[in-house]
Amino acid sequence: MEELLTWSGRLLYTAFVIYLVATVLFAATIKDKRHKKSFTKLHLSAIVTTILGFVAQLGYFFTRWMASGHAPVSNMFEFVTFFGMMLVLAFIILYFIYRIELLGLFALPIATLIIAYASMYPREISPLVPSLKSHWLYIHVTTVALGEAILAVSFVAGIIYLIKQIDQKVSNAKTKWLEVIMYSIFATLGFVIITTIFSMNDYSATFEYQVDGETRQLEYHLPAVFGPKGGELLTSDRMDMIISTPEWMHGAEAPRKLNTLVLSLIVGFILYIGVRLILRKRIAAAIQPVLKKANPELLDEVCYRAVAIGFPVFTLGGLIFAAIWAQEAWDRYWGWDPKEVWALITWFFYAIFLHLRLTRGWHGERSAWLAVIGFAIIMFNLIVVNLVLAGLHSYA
Repeated sequence: MEELLTWSGRLLYTAFVIYLVATVLFAATIKDKRHKKSFTKLHLSAIVTTILGFVAQLGYFFTRWMASGHAPVSNMFEFVTFFGMMLVLAFIILYFIYRIELLGLFALPIATLIIAYASMYPREISPLVPSLKSHWLYIHVTTVALGEAILAVSFVAGIIYLIKQIDQKVSNAKTKWLEVIMYSIFATLGFVIITTIFSMNDYSATFEYQVDGETRQLEYHLPAVFGPKGGELLTSDRMDMIISTPEWMHGAEAPRKLNTLVLSLIVGFILYIGVRLILRKRIAAAIQPVLKKANPELLDEVCYRAVAIGFPVFTLGGLIFAAIWAQEAWDRYWGWDPKEVWALITWFFYAIFLHLRLTRGWHGERSAWLAVIGFAIIMFNLIVVNLVLAGLHSYA
């Protein structure tokens, strides 16, 4: 089992590196198309490299499955990694339909960032809790991840469309919201960086606190900006908490999760401001010249098609299969668990997207903004609902 886990980790790292190489190749394809023969070779190299990376990640998936004895989608590391893999698969499929190199230039960095984000979580294989010992683990979770990954491609097409079409010479609400999106990407990168740094230095601080007369301990692996209410630092030579976690945040892990979120936002802001100072302009404005050859009508079509394909897949996994498994595991089809509520919100949002697109003629910029908002809902569901809000679906 240990040997399989080692190989699994190596294959995931290999896939990560290959995706970075593929990103560089896709960037090269948009530079110059005057030499048709060399451009075709570069074009082919980029997509072949992407497929090789996907095959390597598929190897990670199955070797980890063999090592654990169950589909590796049962904890945060496994699910987010699988989500990144499905995003690459969705990109490959849509790429062969539309042949848009710019999709690779944006989709692959997002996939690699998602994989890097996943790698910050514990990778240990733990026995499944009783409710997860079901074939619905494979059916429900993998279908949800595939549906959300296809919907994420609509975000990729939508953000390319917005950066291309919005006038970056003036500062207005549109340009400011684009910068909010850019910042959110830096915040995710901030999480990866800060977690990696303190993990490499084996940072650990333990707090002791009281809950309903019971003494508990909570271990931190990042400096404690937010700590448990009434908590006492037990570890010497470590930073004491600055602020107590609000009482409305329930769950034993809530203080540590909130602390991680806040630190990621702070580090992300520092990175964002640093890049802005170097570029001396908005980040979207710096990217816009790269997109001058992009076809807005084709991007709009990809944005819509990704939703048209991803929505029914998500409906199957996130609502129908989920309800069947909930009945099997908890003896009810529906509850008001935070994860279930946000899955329903996601479903309603994309249903509205399709309704507005097909009946109200919301094409172009309006459609692109909806795709961006939809992806924000998916990421809120993935990160905040899983890690901050307590519920039956919360990952430890």
